[in-house]
Amino acid sequence: MKLPTRVKIVDVGPRDGLQNEKQPVPADVKIGLVHRLQDAGLKEIEVTSFVSPKWVPQMADNAEVMHGIQRKAGVRYSVLTPNMKGFEAAIAAPREEWPDEIVVFGAASEAFSQKNINCSIAESIERFAPVVAAARDKGIYVRGAMSCTVGCPYEGEIAPEAVGRLARLMKDIGVQHVGVADTIGVGTPVKVQRAIEATLAHYGIDDVSGHYHDTYGQALGNTLASLEMGVWQFDTSSAGLGGCPYAKGATGNVATEDVVYMLQGMGIETGIDLDKLIDAGVYISQALGREPNSRASKAIRTKRTA
Repeated sequence: MKLPTRVKIVDVGPRDGLQNEKQPVPADVKIGLVHRLQDAGLKEIEVTSFVSPKWVPQMADNAEVMHGIQRKAGVRYSVLTPNMKGFEAAIAAPREEWPDEIVVFGAASEAFSQKNINCSIAESIERFAPVVAAARDKGIYVRGAMSCTVGCPYEGEIAPEAVGRLARLMKDIGVQHVGVADTIGVGTPVKVQRAIEATLAHYGIDDVSGHYHDTYGQALGNTLASLEMGVWQFDTSSAGLGGCPYAKGATGNVATEDVVYMLQGMGIETGIDLDKLIDAGVYISQALGREPNSRASKAIRTKRTA
């Protein structure tokens, strides 16, 4: 079995990880997390989202956060922009504060689409089309997040055909890269491989990534199953931050620390300093008043004090 020799990690902690926190996280803490992640060697960081503060109050400081980041050469900073209003807000700042990449999202489940963004899958794609066109026109890369690709809290199991259909719709409007997301963490390796297979009918292996939540403890297994198919890009979240407001009981994304520990143990290059990464997770967890949700972090920190 030939596995990738290197893996690219997109840390989504500052955006996907923090968006559902009830307690307000100050902008300078979010900026501090981004700085610690890039210092640990992360080259891809999902920073914030330009959404209505009515729906996601935690992200109301988006412009302040983008303004406050000391950018590092070679790092790509991405933001979520679900509509034209969001995209226009993201590029209202001076050019040097623009995101390098925007993320649009669609669900493979019709019911989830309705609950999450109050429209059908087809309507959501129509809404994203001008955003994608405007971003590409400005030289901003476009990534698509495909949620609920293996299971939905309302519809149950999702057929691979539904994933393939969404991937095709995203391809048709010019989305350059798609992430196969197990939003509620119900996926198991074979189910995830089927979702990836359906996506690969429309995107090349270099334009597909995995995004796995760890609700049932399957995220590392699903990451390994994806690696076996040649997938070499993954979304993870420092300290295992995150959840989904529309999926009761769904835990955070798989912890970046746990994925990096696994990859390093497999001899796969990530370019990430695990000790610095663990410290970044501790920093944000302390700000939230809790322990990092990462087993590797706990084990390594225990060894440090032994």
